[in-house]
Amino acid sequence: MANVLRAVLVAAFYIGFGLLAAITLLPWAILTGKIELLYAFAMWIIRAGLKLARIRIQVSGLDRLDPGRSYIFMSNHISNLDPCILVPLIPRRTSVLAKSSVFRIPLLGRAMKLADMVPIDRENRESSIASIAQAEAVLRSGLNMLVYPEGTRSRTGRLLPFKKGAFYLASETKAEVVPVTVFGTETMLRKGSLALFAGVATVVFHPPIDPQAYPDRESLAAAVHRAMASALPENMQPEPEQ
Repeated sequence: MANVLRAVLVAAFYIGFGLLAAITLLPWAILTGKIELLYAFAMWIIRAGLKLARIRIQVSGLDRLDPGRSYIFMSNHISNLDPCILVPLIPRRTSVLAKSSVFRIPLLGRAMKLADMVPIDRENRESSIASIAQAEAVLRSGLNMLVYPEGTRSRTGRLLPFKKGAFYLASETKAEVVPVTVFGTETMLRKGSLALFAGVATVVFHPPIDPQAYPDRESLAAAVHRAMASALPENMQPEPEQ
């Protein structure tokens, strides 16, 4: 019961401050085209909500990144908390390749579009191709890009095989890929549950990988998969190939 109440409290916090941002900063962003203030406030809201939920973050590897460069961050995906944990840690403004359904939420969808977030519908091939092209333009504009190459949350927590689109993006833009490993969130907000549990989320930023060092997208994907898996606990390692 306490964990359900925690989820309600955090949701109320996010809704309340989200509406405040929508009333005060969203109109400014729409009028001026400047999203930086709204983005910074959104990052503050996310961090404060995590503290309210008593979720601590143990992070390593940020010293491997050049804050002046744009990267494609590729992470495993085990909980809806993952973007909230990861995005505020990344230096500089970061776009996310996110499910198109999220963009239909009033106000939030508008803010996400202003922040150059990229919608993707993986069930529609043509739409997916257009999303990758949009992500390429966003990356070339100087933003970071966060992609979940598994394409969906892992139901078991084990690392899944990767989809191809993210690696097409890397090979086309030649932007370095930063594999990221996240674990701990799978026990905090479980799929289909209303309860939010306190705990420690671990985030590991691996050394950047130059896509030009690999002969094709398949070998690049394999290198990113190995790096991501290298920091996962045994029970979250990918299933052995048959």
